[in-house]
Amino acid sequence: MSRTPTPTQNERYLSPDNIIVSKTDLQGRITYANREFLDIADYVEDEVLTQPHNIIRHPDMPRTIFKAAWDRLKAGNEIFAYVKNLTKGGDFYWVVAHFTPTFAADGSIVGYHSMRRAPNRPVLDEMSALYRDLCNAERSAGSRKLGLEAGSALLDARIAAHDMTLDEFIFMQIAQERAA
Repeated sequence: MSRTPTPTQNERYLSPDNIIVSKTDLQGRITYANREFLDIADYVEDEVLTQPHNIIRHPDMPRTIFKAAWDRLKAGNEIFAYVKNLTKGGDFYWVVAHFTPTFAADGSIVGYHSMRRAPNRPVLDEMSALYRDLCNAERSAGSRKLGLEAGSALLDARIAAHDMTLDEFIFMQIAQERAA
């Protein structure tokens, strides 16, 4: 891919009936993207295959969230997360993502799979505020490494304040969606 698009303030909305699906190899390079993925992100298949999945990463997304996701995935666990993505033209869209490892017959991880759906709007207000705080912590720490440590510490503190694990915290948000 050539360049990262400049973010706009234009939001796109995933239909509640649609599910975005993508698969990656162990390095996070896209090996499959369904029609919904391509349509909302404004790419054609040839533009995304073999590209790093982070080509759709919005700069408002804290690195802390992706570190937590990668740590879980590499350990063979699934994770849910709210993600703000970037389209080819710079617009954005929110999803609830379910990331899972893909296993070979021998139990080894051979790639990753993600299914994403439309989130509930009221939950996004809370997640946007959390992500903004995490990004501020990451940016103000002085280096990328210290920023990731600061963001992770802040996320851990926020979750601990709810007396929950990361999974419980995310599922609490999803439960709020379902109740709405």
